[in-house]
Amino acid sequence: MDQTEQLLKSLTEAHGVPGYETEIRALLRQYMEPLGTISQDKLGSVVCTKFGDGPTVMLAGHMDEIGFMVAHVTKEGFLKFQQLGGWWDQVLLGHRVIIKTHKGDVTGVIGAKPPHLLPAEERSKVVVKKDMYIDIGASSREEVAEAGVRVGDPVVPYSEFAVLANPKTYMSKAFDNRVGCALVIDALKYFQSEPHANTIVGVQTVMEEVGSRGAVTSVRAANPDVAIVLESDIAGDVPGIEEDESSVKMGGGPSLMVFDARMIPNIKLRDLVVETAVSLNIPLQFSVMPGGATDGAAIHLHNTGVPTVVIGVPARHIHSHSSIIHRDDYDNAVRLVTAVVAKLDAATVENLTK
Repeated sequence: MDQTEQLLKSLTEAHGVPGYETEIRALLRQYMEPLGTISQDKLGSVVCTKFGDGPTVMLAGHMDEIGFMVAHVTKEGFLKFQQLGGWWDQVLLGHRVIIKTHKGDVTGVIGAKPPHLLPAEERSKVVVKKDMYIDIGASSREEVAEAGVRVGDPVVPYSEFAVLANPKTYMSKAFDNRVGCALVIDALKYFQSEPHANTIVGVQTVMEEVGSRGAVTSVRAANPDVAIVLESDIAGDVPGIEEDESSVKMGGGPSLMVFDARMIPNIKLRDLVVETAVSLNIPLQFSVMPGGATDGAAIHLHNTGVPTVVIGVPARHIHSHSSIIHRDDYDNAVRLVTAVVAKLDAATVENLTK
């Protein structure tokens, strides 16, 4: 396992759902402390600053992953849950989860009424989250309490990192958006040895999956002149998705978001990304996401406005227990981001808003 695989494995396997990012934050701080001056805002986003004489460039990835919170314990010892981030009901049943309690981790499984007991007309229907529960093997509310589980405890998907049959493809939970966190780290590492004039601020934000909350506060700490949001993107190369819905393919190169529900990128910065990709022979895909948004939504509205783009690594099956990325997409994203940052001198940044 090389350095990149090890980085992606450690980041994706770490726990950290929105509002409960303690474990992943500590790991990210460990990776980033040698790379710049570390600070932290009061919501928990981590800011790593590498000072220079040029414009301030913000590189932002969000550290939180989708998960759940214990909302109620039944008298029979089952846990009802509140989702943290967007889950599709159909991907939940039968999957293991970990409840993070004050006594330690407790393993459970998401269950519902078995099909054997359902009328025939209900067996083909999707079970909705309100009818699901988490089973930790308890038989009473008292046993749940003895295990240390309380209402308000965070619940994390259980899934391990794996290298697949094609050794350039990786499967794990939380590529949304630990892949963006890894890109921030690798970009900061790159500029340890390469000369640059910019102040580069690598930010690992919290609570993106519940409305880009960490981006609102951390962009004030970074106060950037220009920003690049680093994300996972939706790979549409799976059965059931038409090309006009998504033409982004895993292994087809990093993606550039040209539209989402809450941000249209700065046109000149967008074009700089495209021109840089062409000049370096990096395959670049274009993404449209009318039904979602990123931390760019908050970052581009900071102060009087920040020129912002979103660059992504395509991932199949995001917002589930197991998503898949391609190593070439990741490596090309690192090349693209570092090359764009290197071009963002004072004159170029000033021209972005002329």
